[in-house]
Amino acid sequence: VPAGVALVGIPVAIGALGFTSAGIAAGSFAAKMMSVAAIANGGGVAAGSAVAVLQSVGAAGLSAGAQLGLSSALGALGGAVG
Repeated sequence: VPAGVALVGIPVAIGALGFTSAGIAAGSFAAKMMSVAAIANGGGVAAGSAVAVLQSVGAAGLSAGAQLGLSSALGALGGAVG
């Protein structure tokens, strides 16, 4: 899979899990993750946690820095596999 295709697919996949621009979709996998994280953390979701990061990506997409880092990582992975 070319890195560009993977970068487009990441936000789409995150959205499909329920991390959307409007927030976490009720009844979704994301909602279940958020519930587990909140219970484990005493009622709130910790900043920087997987749930928080995925919601940020779902809400705003990937930053230029994140895209560059993922492109580099995916390129290296493709070189190692190919």
